Amino acid sequence: MTATAASDLDRTVDDVARRAAEAFAGLSRATPATRADGLRRAAAALGDHADELVATAHVETGLAEARLRGELKRTQVQLRLFAHVVEDGAYLDVRIDEADPDFVLGPRPDLRRALWPVGPVLNFAASNFPFAFSVAGGDTAAALAAGCPVIVKAHPGHPWLSERTARIVAGALVEAGLPEDTLQLVTGQDAGVALLEHPAVRSAAFTGSPHVGQLLAARAAARPDPIPFFGELGSVNPVLVSPAALAERADALLAGYVASVSGSAGQLCTKPGFLLVPQGTVYDDAVAAATADVPEHRLLNPSIADGYERRVAQVLAVDGVRVVRSGSFRRDGDGQAWVTPTFVAVPLDVLRTAGPALLDEVFGPFSVIVEYPAGTDLSAVVGELFPGNLTLTLHLGSGETGAEQGALVAALGRYAGRVLLGGWPTGVAVTPAMQHGGPSPATTTDGTSVGTAAIGRFLRGITYQDAPQDLLPAPLRDDNPWGVPRTVSPRGASLNW
Repeated sequence: MTATAASDLDRTVDDVARRAAEAFAGLSRATPATRADGLRRAAAALGDHADELVATAHVETGLAEARLRGELKRTQVQLRLFAHVVEDGAYLDVRIDEADPDFVLGPRPDLRRALWPVGPVLNFAASNFPFAFSVAGGDTAAALAAGCPVIVKAHPGHPWLSERTARIVAGALVEAGLPEDTLQLVTGQDAGVALLEHPAVRSAAFTGSPHVGQLLAARAAARPDPIPFFGELGSVNPVLVSPAALAERADALLAGYVASVSGSAGQLCTKPGFLLVPQGTVYDDAVAAATADVPEHRLLNPSIADGYERRVAQVLAVDGVRVVRSGSFRRDGDGQAWVTPTFVAVPLDVLRTAGPALLDEVFGPFSVIVEYPAGTDLSAVVGELFPGNLTLTLHLGSGETGAEQGALVAALGRYAGRVLLGGWPTGVAVTPAMQHGGPSPATTTDGTSVGTAAIGRFLRGITYQDAPQDLLPAPLRDDNPWGVPRTVSPRGASLNW
């Protein structure tokens, strides 16, 4: 980079950061009704431009129209869900301790605590969800709901869609009365890194590869004033099948497995990368039958195709790997790849010996069937080989509800953010109880990027002590003008503890 280019970048970054900081001053004081209106207007505006946005997304990502329309609807729902969160106010976790001269540990002052927005948030958009984890996706919705301006670093895989989405959403927010520059868009890796290190940026979110995410997390931590960094860095999402479950419904299980691996060409963070089945299981014909009618699907972009081709070759080169179903891989003149799913199988001891060559994620329609011997402690296997995941799935027989299975379920919770008892991990419900985040290396913190709890990543607690009513923020005043739920510790209560 030339000196002139560096100077231009610095000026651009400083301008964007300054605008975000100025927007924060107004946005953090906006009433819940105004913020909620902005989120709902943004959702409506996306719907008004659905045909245009879906067509652009299809050209840039290769994802099917039906998938994209469903994802756009999910994006709208996320925005509307957070509008309800803002209006309800419970997310502020308001706590009031009344002044108490007779408090059991000595006189207690008047203490009033709530959660407040951290400041401008930098959101690194994802490639595989061009709506739901991109410009107007869950990270943006949660940060805006918290009262934080958002700077989105656009993903290079869908630049036209990113620019158009940003214009539509930013306009809707301003129409609702929110400040100019509540939402901004930047492009380019250098701008993203520079903003991550800018003192005006107070938190960051990322969805992408482990390598890039770890580099960015290190940058956030190395700042003179380290900031929270939520990175979703990938997951292999093992699925465990008991002998009883396999005996009851083998064909249905294998068909569901193939469908979960194949959807959207396997380019989902919750794709099951491993299926653990009892040794001696017969599955080749069922997998072949389930994949027979799966059409080829374009991978998101040439870079994803390069990584997929490289990782598949690495796995196939491991001694002891057996190909169950070999998928196709072809590239067109633009470097785009079109694929069908591939499945391989290994004994458990081969998986242990191979280590990262097999255990690292293959991003695409590829999965490994692992055969485990009778008597294997599955919780120990997960702890040894799969210690951090977004999801873990356990398929049990209809009568397997005893203490042994209960202990296994409890153990699995240590290694994943979401534990499924049946079903398949692809398809993440956008609901208050969802946890989409897990132990490292799946994510950098134990927060969630889906569901209403995602707002907590962009909040910090502040307590006001002995403050006059006229100087308190609205949720902490006695008259509670925002009408938010509050937990009150009254004077004298400690005498009955």
